[in-house]
Amino acid sequence: MFISGFTFVRNAVRYDYPVIESIRSLLPLVDELIVNLGNSDDTTEALIRSINDPKIKIIHSVWDDSLREGGRVLAVETDKAMDAVSEKADWAIYIQADEVLHEKDYPAIREAMLHYLNDKEIEGLLLNYLHFYGSYSYTGDSRRWYRNEIRIIRHDKSIRSFRDAQGFRKNGQKLKVAKVNASVYHYGWVKNPLKQLEKQKNFHKLWHDDNWVKQKVDPQKFDYSEIDSLREFKGTPPSVMQERIAAMDWDFRFDPTDKNLSLKDRSLQLFEKLTGYRLFEYKNYKKIR
Repeated sequence: MFISGFTFVRNAVRYDYPVIESIRSLLPLVDELIVNLGNSDDTTEALIRSINDPKIKIIHSVWDDSLREGGRVLAVETDKAMDAVSEKADWAIYIQADEVLHEKDYPAIREAMLHYLNDKEIEGLLLNYLHFYGSYSYTGDSRRWYRNEIRIIRHDKSIRSFRDAQGFRKNGQKLKVAKVNASVYHYGWVKNPLKQLEKQKNFHKLWHDDNWVKQKVDPQKFDYSEIDSLREFKGTPPSVMQERIAAMDWDFRFDPTDKNLSLKDRSLQLFEKLTGYRLFEYKNYKKIR
């Protein structure tokens, strides 16, 4: 079984993406790791090369900055990375530059890839998500956060990144997937507020025009306190994150009992807590296993 990994990144240093931790968390699972490096104006390439692992294969890309509707450029860059995956690959694991895998989940991921290797009906594997917010001590627990997403796909040229690169589709159809008891640790909302502000000003340009960004994004600050609901994270973080967590240089505290939710959201969240079922949940996949 040959396993490829693939990712894309641009200006990771400038916007403080944990791309080193992301890549290092994936390397133990793969035989190769394709890094699609966008045209950066910082030292992202040097940072990635400093990992110095022969599994890493860097390809270079120039982003089409005119693709400003629905985050489409993210899917385009994902596809470029996916197209560089070795023909030998049976599975390809996708990870974004602010996502990290936990070493405790490696056995479950390996077992699932091996178990479904010859089950051609399974086109992808579905992972859980933990969305960290404000600091490394809290995760989002409201309905605004997606709970699952496809992060492992069968090597198939007809599978393409969908919309803003959150998931995948095959010939325009949802993938048939199996659930894996493993999680993606998403750290996109954890960084110094000044860095988060810079990231948001840039990131919104992938969806909106300059006028929208000017009107909607506060140019002076990013306020983590404007969040609806969080829970305290009581687990152990991935080992690759330890140094970054120790270097945290801002303070964010939140009372998990403080729920800034509408009556409708409170009712839906209570129903989910009691039943485990999320009403009206968007699912870009067909879970069959």
